[in-house]
Amino acid sequence: MNLSLVMIVKNEEQNLRRCLNNVFTLVDEIIIVDTGSTDATKEIAFEFNAKIYDYEWNNDFAAARNFALSLASSEWCLVLDADEYIEGDYAHVIQNFITGPPVIGQVKRIDKFMGKDGISYEQSYISRLFPSDCRYYGRIHEQIQSGLPRIRVDVEIQHDGYFEQNKSDRNIPILLKEIEDQPDDPYYYYQIAKEFRGLEIHEQTYNFLKQAYSKITRKEGYAPSLIVNFLYAIIASGHLDEGLHIVETEQDFLSNSSDFYFVAALYLLELILSDPGKYSDLIPYIERFYLRALEIGETGQEGSVIGTGSFAAHHNLGVYYEVIGDEVKAKQQYLYAKDFDYTPSIERLKLFV
Repeated sequence: MNLSLVMIVKNEEQNLRRCLNNVFTLVDEIIIVDTGSTDATKEIAFEFNAKIYDYEWNNDFAAARNFALSLASSEWCLVLDADEYIEGDYAHVIQNFITGPPVIGQVKRIDKFMGKDGISYEQSYISRLFPSDCRYYGRIHEQIQSGLPRIRVDVEIQHDGYFEQNKSDRNIPILLKEIEDQPDDPYYYYQIAKEFRGLEIHEQTYNFLKQAYSKITRKEGYAPSLIVNFLYAIIASGHLDEGLHIVETEQDFLSNSSDFYFVAALYLLELILSDPGKYSDLIPYIERFYLRALEIGETGQEGSVIGTGSFAAHHNLGVYYEVIGDEVKAKQQYLYAKDFDYTPSIERLKLFV
């Protein structure tokens, strides 16, 4: 079976060579649709014998991707963005996958972002390997429209396009148009909230996630991540009185989410600090929630942040123990986190003699 790499790009001279270096040996052809580059993007693509086509950008990612897919000559397509790249040897995995029945292959993507305690990584599963007759829908955060089964394939790609970069000027107007056209779809409220979170506009993040939360059925694959992010937004925006009900009501639905228990512990700490006299009886739940996050561990679930079931939970639990005066337990938790080379815990351990 033949495989085409299909990409849409614009002004990606800083990223494109890295992307193509790691993937060009895995594919039979490279299709690149350029939406208006003014830098050396096309010259870099030519280095890899890519077939390059111009496309007039019309604020519709699905339309651009579908145009690119229509140019592929292979039976299967692999879709990547220029700010993504494959690390590791997946040639055998990919070939085995595309020689099987027609399905939609979901790869794991690791998104790099700047978190409160430094660089963090979020993982998600996205449909990127599929028969070439599949097509996308949606102006932004486009999805494959197909009745074929979605199957996770053991391929991991790295993504750092939103790390210390801002694409919100492009994304927010498109998302607002999608919300206008589909006001009952929580997905676009969820996505625009992520844009405002990246801009640290906390009130807007909270507002859009509140609307998204009111619309979910909990059958959505992104529902757990939405709820977790809503709790983070409640903390950041200061609407603390709204979070306790969510923590109480979502524990059954998110009983196996380390991210949920991690953010729930963070939330309870903020709530208690806001009114110790009223909420001090909740203090023991902070320890319980971090321990539950560690019991669940790293699950690889959609939208989960790496560390909430391991080093970050150990560190925060260590901080909790240190605050309540149990230095023995605090040091032990920091040592657990140190095993993951977690810098904040390594620094805290320097204070113990």
